[in-house]
Amino acid sequence: MLEDDVRKNAYSMPLENPSYPPGPYRFVNREFLIVTYRTTREALEAVVPEPLEIGDPIVKYEFIKMPDSTGFGDYTESGQVIPVLYKGKPGGFVHSMFLDDDPPIAGGRELWGFPKKLAKPVMKVEGDTLVGTLDFGPARVATATMGYKHRVIPAEKALHALGEPGFLLKILPHVDGTPRVCELVRYNLKDINLKGAWSGPAALELFHHALAPVADLPIVEVLGGTHIVADLTLDLGEVVYDYLA
Repeated sequence: MLEDDVRKNAYSMPLENPSYPPGPYRFVNREFLIVTYRTTREALEAVVPEPLEIGDPIVKYEFIKMPDSTGFGDYTESGQVIPVLYKGKPGGFVHSMFLDDDPPIAGGRELWGFPKKLAKPVMKVEGDTLVGTLDFGPARVATATMGYKHRVIPAEKALHALGEPGFLLKILPHVDGTPRVCELVRYNLKDINLKGAWSGPAALELFHHALAPVADLPIVEVLGGTHIVADLTLDLGEVVYDYLA
């Protein structure tokens, strides 16, 4: 294999059998269960990196069911997004993500810097309740419940929330273990086809786990639940800050 062939085909690993195809990535019937809660400012200050800024000490605990996604297949993920400000504009810092499918773990970490780890999230409807559970190995890490489609959220409000940028801390090590890439990445969702959005009563429990420390952002007060169904495209990202420059 010639050097030019390596350079031309080197977008993912392994070179001859990549874990995922090139993007962007389209998601059909992507379904969100989001429980918003108040936490402590001290907890957020310990995990939100500069130059991002913290407004109110709020966390959005999310379950996302993705039955039809380009190159990634059918999977579910769960984790925490922290509302932040970057240069005075709102967005969300993705603090943790746990999912059950290898290609989006590899692609999410390599391309954007999503903090993805392998676990067992489940999102389903049980009677009149939307339920999300996250297990890390045999241990329960999170349980969320929400009343099913109690109140319709205006489309413009849901679209505004989905349109806010996300922020990621992308880290890739050098072969000697030192950081070779350490960047703040911004990404957006686009071509959004909103199919429905609802609010309702919600509850959330977080359990301490050494390797899935979602409970390190403790629940002070649950503020409510949101349920969204949409088709959308996850666009490729852009570097907005280089910690090694």
